Amino acid sequence: MIKFTIITLFREAIEPYLQSSMMEKAVRKGLAEFDFVNLREFGLGPHRSVDDTPYGGGDGMLLRCEPVFNAIESVKAKDLSAKVIIPTPVGEIWNQSLAREFALGFGAFRSAAARDLAPAARGDGPAGRGPELSANPHYIILCPHYEGYDERILSLVDYKVSLGKYVLTGGELPALIIIDSVVRLIPGVLGGETSAEIESFSDGDNLEYPQYTRPEDFRGMKVPEVLLSGNHGEIAKWREEHSGKA
Repeated sequence: MIKFTIITLFREAIEPYLQSSMMEKAVRKGLAEFDFVNLREFGLGPHRSVDDTPYGGGDGMLLRCEPVFNAIESVKAKDLSAKVIIPTPVGEIWNQSLAREFALGFGAFRSAAARDLAPAARGDGPAGRGPELSANPHYIILCPHYEGYDERILSLVDYKVSLGKYVLTGGELPALIIIDSVVRLIPGVLGGETSAEIESFSDGDNLEYPQYTRPEDFRGMKVPEVLLSGNHGEIAKWREEHSGKA
């Protein structure tokens, strides 16, 4: 089973999605577990403050160290093996290959960026034999907010992840994208045995072939004859010819 603990100020923005569709199915089948930590509970002072103005001036507010450290450490106190993920523009670009590694329970990226991590963060096994597998991986996802976060927070982070060259209001949407892309790859979550093997990006930058269902003719747009032929060899050839690269 894979577990995600999400540290957030806005649980209500995430929870409905995780209670529906394939995410709900994964939980029901005992393949995934989702837990939440309210960052506000670790806030400072009577108003439970979690942010402050940046040193050196500038617009916006930054997440403070104390609440974030205390929140992460509260989870680590129960499971020291849990790995911390933060969505951030300076992170490794998220892709299908990385999602598969996390679904399998690898403790580290097998990419060039992994070389920049400390050995402990990489999750290397004995004598540096590479990343170990975890039978029950546990990932803590910190959802940043406001203008950003105190840089010292990264000292607790195992994996920095970027979803692309754009900025979102907070880390809740990136957290959902990471979780969905990982959980759907766990064996038993998707319907077909090979559902995750033949889709787009299942093999590098491949794009899946076009697909059709009934009716055969919709407003003059017809299903290719080869797909109606029953000739599996020709169908496989057509699909290969019509697969592409991103």
